[in-house]
Amino acid sequence: MISLTVKEIAMAVGAINDTNQWSDQEITSVNFDTRKLVKGSLFVPLLGNNDGHNFILKAVENGAAVSLWSKSLSDLPLELEQEFPVIQVNDTLKALQDLAKFYLTKVDPKVVGITGSNGKTTTKDMTDAVLSSQYRVHKTQGNFNNHIGLPITILEMPIETEVVILEMGMSRAGEIKVLSDLAKPDVAIITMIGESHIEFFGSRAGIADAKMEICSGLKENGVLIYPGEEPLLQERVTTLKESQLKTFGTSSENNLYPLNIDAQMNRTSFATNERPDLVVILPVLGTYNVNNALAALMAGMTLGISIEKSAPKLAQFQLTKNRTEWLKGINESSILNDAYNANPTAMKAVLDNFSAFTNTGKKIVVLGDMLELGEQSSELHLSVKDSLDPTRIEKVILYGEQMNVLYEALKGKFDEENLFYFTGAKEPLVQFVKKQIERGDYILLKSSLGTDLLSVVRSLQA
Repeated sequence: MISLTVKEIAMAVGAINDTNQWSDQEITSVNFDTRKLVKGSLFVPLLGNNDGHNFILKAVENGAAVSLWSKSLSDLPLELEQEFPVIQVNDTLKALQDLAKFYLTKVDPKVVGITGSNGKTTTKDMTDAVLSSQYRVHKTQGNFNNHIGLPITILEMPIETEVVILEMGMSRAGEIKVLSDLAKPDVAIITMIGESHIEFFGSRAGIADAKMEICSGLKENGVLIYPGEEPLLQERVTTLKESQLKTFGTSSENNLYPLNIDAQMNRTSFATNERPDLVVILPVLGTYNVNNALAALMAGMTLGISIEKSAPKLAQFQLTKNRTEWLKGINESSILNDAYNANPTAMKAVLDNFSAFTNTGKKIVVLGDMLELGEQSSELHLSVKDSLDPTRIEKVILYGEQMNVLYEALKGKFDEENLFYFTGAKEPLVQFVKKQIERGDYILLKSSLGTDLLSVVRSLQA
């Protein structure tokens, strides 16, 4: 729980009005959502689809003790004009970010920033496990990884926090720069360069440029941890000193690489070049998660934690919900839910792993549209073709307008009784998939969140 006085807040945000009469009043939480306010909160009315200023009375009713305010003080409701503490600013969003900077300086933890086209949240969860073996850690919750969520994450940080892990997301150029300049990471991690949001960047090179913005606020001797086998990053890290660069990946050219990977349905194990005699166990499937774990282990090593110390914690880490999770399906089947996000690189990786599993029934994949791929959408959807092998996957069910190109390409590869295509309402898709599922079957569902295959997942659960 935080503790800040009105005097501290007013100083941090550059208050326009005189707040001296409330100087010693304390707040213990900060939020922009009136539904999440508790007693003693600072309310931050943001301008968006709705103007947060219009909800000031509801904020007070729900526990707000103080509010930021970017309108004229005469616009306050009459009942609040004299007695309710208001800190007037020019821009409430900037004030929120400035307050987060102030509080970050006050707590003074080590800062780990994480970005990447895929694997950000999983790597965040793994890094939390690794670092908590030695430090008191606070991390981004849910998807609070943008210009609003990141400062809220910082302001939710307990005063005794020693390391804060901040996930940094983006959909446009310049967004990660804002987050990095605010957070000033001691350690920055780029998980991978994929195709997410390529519609807005034109190419993977453009995405690499945007991800490298995480170095904008990197402290003078801060460390960048990145996949060493990504040429687009190798070309871009030359602005940093060699001592600031740490790489991970499958090749022995990297600072940290895996040995003897063993991928099972519910766990993945490997050793590393740093400790060939020590088996690291992950309670999740997928060889692609080994890279995420290597990045987390490297973050620990950078902050003085040995693999020997962190590996036991990594074996117990909790994955954020909807990230590649096994669920019980109808008719005694097993569902692999990975319908939270998708890009071609990630989709191919999970298909390759899913295809390798052994089960008593069929393997069925339900793939939905991957969004924000722009002019390259058809080409990138088509690229998934080589990861769909009819000798290892019995049935392929595709959903969404963008998946039509993949459907057409697979017609000569899969028999027509094993290849299906749906668009529009999801109920026909749900009913069809239900009829296909038998005891012992494995069903993978993968798509971008906006395609909403999560609703199909829920319908197929036992």
